[in-house]
Amino acid sequence: MFLKASIILSYVLLLSWFSTVSEGVQFNLTLPHQHPDPDVAVQELQRRVNVSVSKRQLLWNVEKDQSSCLTGNPIDDCWRCDSNGQSNRQSLADCGIGFGHDSFGGKGGQYYEVTDSSDSDEDNPKPGTLRYGVMQTEPLWITFASNMQIKLKEKLIIKSFKTIDGRGANVEIVGKGCLAVEFVSNIVIHNIHIHHCVPSTGSQKSDGDGISIIGSNHIWVDHCSLSYCRDGLIDVTEGSTAVTISNNYFTNHDKVMLLGHSDKFEADSGMQVTVAFNHFGQNLVERMPRCRHGYFHVVNNDYTQWKEYAVGGSANPTINSQGNRYYAPDNSNLKQVTARMDADEKEWSRWNWRSDQDILVNGAFFVQSGGGKQYAKASSMDVKSPELIDSLTANAGVFGENRYNYSGLLHTLNLVNFNGGEPSLEKFQA
Repeated sequence: MFLKASIILSYVLLLSWFSTVSEGVQFNLTLPHQHPDPDVAVQELQRRVNVSVSKRQLLWNVEKDQSSCLTGNPIDDCWRCDSNGQSNRQSLADCGIGFGHDSFGGKGGQYYEVTDSSDSDEDNPKPGTLRYGVMQTEPLWITFASNMQIKLKEKLIIKSFKTIDGRGANVEIVGKGCLAVEFVSNIVIHNIHIHHCVPSTGSQKSDGDGISIIGSNHIWVDHCSLSYCRDGLIDVTEGSTAVTISNNYFTNHDKVMLLGHSDKFEADSGMQVTVAFNHFGQNLVERMPRCRHGYFHVVNNDYTQWKEYAVGGSANPTINSQGNRYYAPDNSNLKQVTARMDADEKEWSRWNWRSDQDILVNGAFFVQSGGGKQYAKASSMDVKSPELIDSLTANAGVFGENRYNYSGLLHTLNLVNFNGGEPSLEKFQA
């Protein structure tokens, strides 16, 4: 009898936890790590941006100090301006923003240095290899002894509480499957080239995504450069939440970023993903991102055209687009930023898709939809001026590589060697 009563009480408490009410708006909490009020998380991100930008403007405009490490990007300003950063690389873990801001990775764990670029045995990898490090059960902060290209034989399955930190080396990951974040938590992937990923057909099958995030939480992908993969560059699916994708550089790909498994996978209604300060560069087609069910904050990104659409979705996702620059292609039939799939206008007109202080260039236009108190609340937030988008996304991708801006001009990022204080201006020597 006591057991039966306990089960009933647990069920009632679970139902109570799954549904909360805030200002008359009901949030369906379908995943244990999602934020109960996502617009609060959005406001906190904007507060962090405003503080960083204000500090930068004070130094540059008032004190005429242009040598500062400050850029206005709250993530980079956090760790690049840390005077103790060289002796404590793990301070990066305190610099996250958005829904994945508590993704601490391997913070507090031992350092593990990758000294061997081989990947000859996926079941019993050699100590010193990347695969050996990511398969350990304890928290680890993984660094690299030198520049290296790691050609994977099978997808790289990463266990919980790991940081893969490529600062100070030029690290490329290519080959079969690439990075697999599956049913784990607290993963940080930082400053890594990921490209030419193809499907793996052995015991660990994969579609050929650059980074595949499945059923996981507290995941942060920052300052990576991704291109030329067989399927998606980053896919977040099957109940993943508390994810931030920031400061990355995406190029030369068709289906860039999928957020949500399928229209029928309703558990993804608890998915919450921040997409911030990324540069969507040349030769991209679609899915920047393509969303289903959840809440997606797309903020202060730079879009260098597209070949089908930029931001799309189905199954009633909430898309909050703030302070982005959308540069449309010259083709007059491709000016629309947005694309709704698998729904007629009567249905999608109720979806909350909002554009707030976005810069729409070369005829680009964003079709908004939805309404109500929650829509008005999010749209009234203080969005930092999108004119600062060049500064906020200037260092997107792996430090030290060339890229094109939205005007088609080539520039080089010179910050390569992590030295814990002001950025080094030394170029990477291959």
